[in-house]
Amino acid sequence: MNRDTQKLLKRLLIIASLFAIAALIVWTVQKKEQKKARDMIVNIERLDNGHTLISEVDVKEKLLKSFAVSLVGLPLSAIDMERVEEVLEDDPFVFSAEAYVDAQNVIFINLKQREPLLRVIDDNGLNYYLDKEGKKMPLSKHFTANVMVANGNIPPHVDNFLKRRKHALRDLFELTNQILNDDFLQAMVEQIYVTEKGDYILTPILGSQKIILGPYENIEDKFFRLKAFYAEAVPYTGWKRYKTINLKFKNQVVCKKR
Repeated sequence: MNRDTQKLLKRLLIIASLFAIAALIVWTVQKKEQKKARDMIVNIERLDNGHTLISEVDVKEKLLKSFAVSLVGLPLSAIDMERVEEVLEDDPFVFSAEAYVDAQNVIFINLKQREPLLRVIDDNGLNYYLDKEGKKMPLSKHFTANVMVANGNIPPHVDNFLKRRKHALRDLFELTNQILNDDFLQAMVEQIYVTEKGDYILTPILGSQKIILGPYENIEDKFFRLKAFYAEAVPYTGWKRYKTINLKFKNQVVCKKR
């Protein structure tokens, strides 16, 4: 047997081995797909405060409603994991979903929740959360999030409000973020009220005075004056002396005493 023949036989052997491996993989996959899902395990990543807005029961009920049959017991070939993820990510409480089947034919579902940033209670009776991306979230039947509250003359939520050049809900959302991104303000403010004229009034956690910001403009300067006032005046006069702290006027802090 010459060298060329040996090389040819060697190549044929390699090709045959590859075909055998491919056939084994196909057979293994087909055999696994014929098997049925044994169980479903749902893992929900908790919020920073340790709570969940959606439960394992909610997840399974949503899937049952969408697929019209329990996924447990179905052949694996009949379960579209991408569709499972899409169904769950359509839930207003879910930020992202991952679904897969392990070697024991158990369906695993990992969920990351949307995190409430602000609770909105407007004059039209609407009551909902905004998450960190501005997405609208309903109230949860499992847990009431301890977040800042905004009420008053607030326009209805629209999906693209953050992309609009001028929108009152966008101003409210940005104001909320400015407060939450400042340690002093975050610890101090618990509520935002929007008047019919579009002025913003803050209610502090301590004290019963109202902080009048006025329209959403020059906010950084207004907060600078507010901090200076609390640092210089309040230690001498106390929290209870003032009824309102008005920051609407440029370079001024106008207070109304009780």
